[in-house]
Amino acid sequence: MANKLISEIPLPKSIANVFAARNISTAKDALSLTEFELMELLDVGLREVRSALSLISEMVAPPYQTALSLMEQRFKSEHLGGHFPTGLKGLDSALCGGIPFGVLTELVGPAGIGKTQFCLKLSLLASLPTKYGGLDGRVVYVDVESKFRSKRLLEIGLRSFPEIFQMKEMAQEMAHRILVLRPTSLSEFTQSFILLIEEDLTDIGILCCAIYPPSLEKIKVSLLQNQVKMLVIDSMAALVSGEHEQGVRRQQPLSWHISFIKSLAEFSRIPVVVTNQVRSQNHDETSQYSFQVQNRGETNETPTRYDSHLVAALGIHWAHSVTIRLVLEAKSGQRFIKVAKSPMSPPLAFPYHITSSGISLLSEEGMELMGPEINSIHCQGLLPTIAFTESEDYKLLGFSGRTFVMENIH
Repeated sequence: MANKLISEIPLPKSIANVFAARNISTAKDALSLTEFELMELLDVGLREVRSALSLISEMVAPPYQTALSLMEQRFKSEHLGGHFPTGLKGLDSALCGGIPFGVLTELVGPAGIGKTQFCLKLSLLASLPTKYGGLDGRVVYVDVESKFRSKRLLEIGLRSFPEIFQMKEMAQEMAHRILVLRPTSLSEFTQSFILLIEEDLTDIGILCCAIYPPSLEKIKVSLLQNQVKMLVIDSMAALVSGEHEQGVRRQQPLSWHISFIKSLAEFSRIPVVVTNQVRSQNHDETSQYSFQVQNRGETNETPTRYDSHLVAALGIHWAHSVTIRLVLEAKSGQRFIKVAKSPMSPPLAFPYHITSSGISLLSEEGMELMGPEINSIHCQGLLPTIAFTESEDYKLLGFSGRTFVMENIH
């Protein structure tokens, strides 16, 4: 706005001509001079200079918004689908409606805690018709570590929405909408993304993707044309590790790929859910993110010590890239999901367990967290592997076998 031309500002013709005669052509030229400098340069009085500067400033000043107008905009965006409900009422309430559209939401926690279970349920929900609370669209599921289980997905569907999944045609239609990709690195993910969403899949499964140079604009257009309503990456840490293990110089730095994924979310206005692993933290390491509450009396020279020695992988640059961070952890045999980072919620923890219908909260009332507890990650007394028994309905859907056991599922 500072480069706005003086000729485009509705100044009195007499003063506008003087500005033009003195080669003051932009708002920046005028506002960079003092009133007395302008009086001398333009050879006009103080009143005319002040009147002109006031009008120029008004025309180029950025518009302001009140708290009320921002609140009204938020309610409007939520009405138009600004958040996607997870089905966990307490968590949805804390997040003002659920997983937000257009940003990155991260699930971080140790292996076996339920990250993939959460992603499966979200993918299923997104594929459902709108009358069932879904997005009625396709889901791109990036399954880096081969944790995706189609039978488990259908079991969650049968237990949660029996009126849909007990009908073979409807179950197959919902499964057809979830497109599974298994890249081994960030580069392969970006390069093969176009082919995945343009391919007409006939069944839920794995697509072997060719590799060719990606076009970001083409990807964005394809997302819209193919009704892709959610992107799940499970897990981001594994994608980054695959990039290092290729033994060749990376084509793009991590920051480029983060920008690529965020651009897809912002342009397409879809929820993007990304899982992340944990790593060990030594005693002398500081894990003080800008969104983490620092205890009184602590300084930057005295790093915070944590009871837990697990922290999220990928570092601080990645931490600042995600808008929502949900930490899944276990303490004394009980699982908790924590809202560790959110612009719309205080830090809260909800106890949960995993059932045949997916993740369920044990209490809709979140426990507020303070200090280091917000970002610490515990893995104490994790419950043993759970076995679910398939129902006879699976035979109707074309599946065989009696028992499905959750193994090595994040």
